Amino acid sequence: MAYLVLYNPLAGNGMGKKNLDLVSSFAEKNDCEFRDVTTEQDLSRLLEEFPDRDIILVGGDGTLNNFINSVDTAKVERNIYFLSSGSGNDFLNDIAHSLDDGPVKINRYLKDLPTVIINGEEHRFINGIGFGLDGYCCEEGDRVRERTDKPVNYTPIALKGFLYAYKPRNAIVTVDGKEHIFKKVWIAPTMMGRFFGGGMKVAPDQDRLSSDRTVTTVIVSGISKLFCLMQFPKIFRGEHKSIKGVDIFKGKNVTVRFDRPTPLQVDGETYTGITEYSVRVD
Repeated sequence: MAYLVLYNPLAGNGMGKKNLDLVSSFAEKNDCEFRDVTTEQDLSRLLEEFPDRDIILVGGDGTLNNFINSVDTAKVERNIYFLSSGSGNDFLNDIAHSLDDGPVKINRYLKDLPTVIINGEEHRFINGIGFGLDGYCCEEGDRVRERTDKPVNYTPIALKGFLYAYKPRNAIVTVDGKEHIFKKVWIAPTMMGRFFGGGMKVAPDQDRLSSDRTVTTVIVSGISKLFCLMQFPKIFRGEHKSIKGVDIFKGKNVTVRFDRPTPLQVDGETYTGITEYSVRVD
């Protein structure tokens, strides 16, 4: 077999290139063409150069996000495999696939993806949108990476955000035309999958392959820092549906508007100074 291996050397806190060893068995037995996605300017054109090769993506959730926004995956008529070498691996957790199982075929997960509009620009996403404390954590993590090549530890970043650095926002959340108003919002993600933040099961009932084609929006609001910290383990495990201050919505069209600019993340990629996002599922 012939494969086009698209890898991200920056994935997994810079371990992506080393993790190419994970596909060494493929390279030994098959005809493989390796390309660094961080240096390729046009992935669609690259795929056209190798029309007869199946694709193996080696990277993290951000690598997947880059691929689905660079290539019209609905028109790709070849096998697409994913081998995760990221640090969070939320997509892999959601589809219940182990790293030990090797590359997983992901074509069925790349169809009919939702879109999000941020600052007037439309993006596809495969896991979810994070707005609030999680966006703050991603922004702070990016700052740490600028100063050092050591792995980012998000636990102290999140604790700093809880204790003093992140100030909860007021929000207007509109789901399929119905408006909801919240005060003191800690997080306001909209999810295609169940996991974000490196394993937090924030949307436990979300099914990315469901026939109803909806996303899940989770609002944690109106609670104190202490109560939020005490309930965090339940939120991480996905046991938060009945907790005070947690509201969960299912829908096809979602707009979340904050009263102050706030960092936002899309599949782990950070956007700063955002006041609103809108999600649509066709």
